[in-house]
Amino acid sequence: MERTLIGKLGEHVGETVSISGWVDVRRDQGKMVFFDFRDRSGKVQGVVLPASPAIETAKEIRNEYVARVAGIVNKRPEKNVQADRQNGDIELEIQAIEVLNPSEAMPFDISSDTSSIDENVRAEYRYLDLRSKRMQDNMHVRSEFIRRCREYLFAQDFTEIETPILTESTPEGSRDFVVPSRLNPGKFYALPQSPQQYKQLLMTAGFERYFQIARAVRDEDLRADRGFEHTQVDIEMSFVTMEDVMAAVEDMITTVVEAMGHTIKQKPFPRISYKEAMEKYGADKFDMRTEEDKEKGILAYAWVVNFPFFEKTDEGGWTFTHNPFSMPIPEHLEWLMKGEHIDEILTTQYDLVCNGFESGGGSIRAHKPEILEAVYKVMGFTGEELEERVGHMLRAFRLGTPPHGGIALGVERNIMNLTGETYLREVQAFPMTRGGKTAVMSAPKPLTDKQLKELGLSIDKK
Repeated sequence: MERTLIGKLGEHVGETVSISGWVDVRRDQGKMVFFDFRDRSGKVQGVVLPASPAIETAKEIRNEYVARVAGIVNKRPEKNVQADRQNGDIELEIQAIEVLNPSEAMPFDISSDTSSIDENVRAEYRYLDLRSKRMQDNMHVRSEFIRRCREYLFAQDFTEIETPILTESTPEGSRDFVVPSRLNPGKFYALPQSPQQYKQLLMTAGFERYFQIARAVRDEDLRADRGFEHTQVDIEMSFVTMEDVMAAVEDMITTVVEAMGHTIKQKPFPRISYKEAMEKYGADKFDMRTEEDKEKGILAYAWVVNFPFFEKTDEGGWTFTHNPFSMPIPEHLEWLMKGEHIDEILTTQYDLVCNGFESGGGSIRAHKPEILEAVYKVMGFTGEELEERVGHMLRAFRLGTPPHGGIALGVERNIMNLTGETYLREVQAFPMTRGGKTAVMSAPKPLTDKQLKELGLSIDKK
């Protein structure tokens, strides 16, 4: 018999059906055994009557067993209808149960919110944690958000293009995770902190409107809203201004989150300068909601603009605040080219903040080699060092790169806003622990001597 999803059982009243899923709850009442079964589409109550051939099996199985069940879909008597519950008006009269896989006793209860369970235990059994309703809901929200962003971007003539995972170590603001090369002993790849340079090169390639759902890896200090790995909706556009990019992103976010049933506090999104944000909120990511807004789950988006391009290093030199590939605002371009008023130069960076989180950030990019050269000159790079670091970008910029700009929207932080979660790990399927350990698997861990030898590596055990 063909499988019927539990969420479709209401269409089969009076029919014999087959469902497959998990035993959510089992209640043995002596002569009869009641079950709640669940699959990806929902839950349904089933009952095994005393005369059913399934009664002996029903008394043996337990919660979280995986089973195939055959039975008749019956309407419940009016007095037993649960109008506020999925399938509350029907019941499955079970005639046969086949155990597809039994389950040992669960290491923790997944029938309620698991957020209070020890983090390391949840990570070890993450596949069980993900069975809980809250985590299932969070993953579905994440999937819907990404799907709707994709649909919007495709409708706006964007092309989805993947960029490499193994790339070159370049200065992008954080420490790289590096990968040794077996074929080139002593040399290393870096995992991408972002697709920043590749997406700019795609503008050189003439794609004009690019996006991808990109993985980014950064060796940063871990905190509630930041991990080693994250996902971003990565966007780049040619022949655009700051206004063009911000308008496109604002329309996408508005279209997506309102379609998902959320309310936005203010449209168009307010704009505030970095200086004003620091004076008013003491930070460049802030929460504009009232207590009433918070109770209603309202989303308060805002743009932060006019960031300083450079900041002092501990050694007394200059470094970039966001991205070395950014353009200064037009009225400060001459200052950059002359190396004057460094502390006053503002960049075309724009950050999207929401409910206290930085939800995205981007800029208009340098597209001429002399502009990028000027940025690196301010930071003290010699011509040889510049060629070593970004020579490939300079070559591209000499071959007809159009003006362009873009943004990266952090998927996890956006989902945190949509779900009300306060920890990044609650919106990732297999997150790191706070100690940097992987979920389920035991990484990081040592390589074997054979692996080290193949890679030409040795470990300093001091």
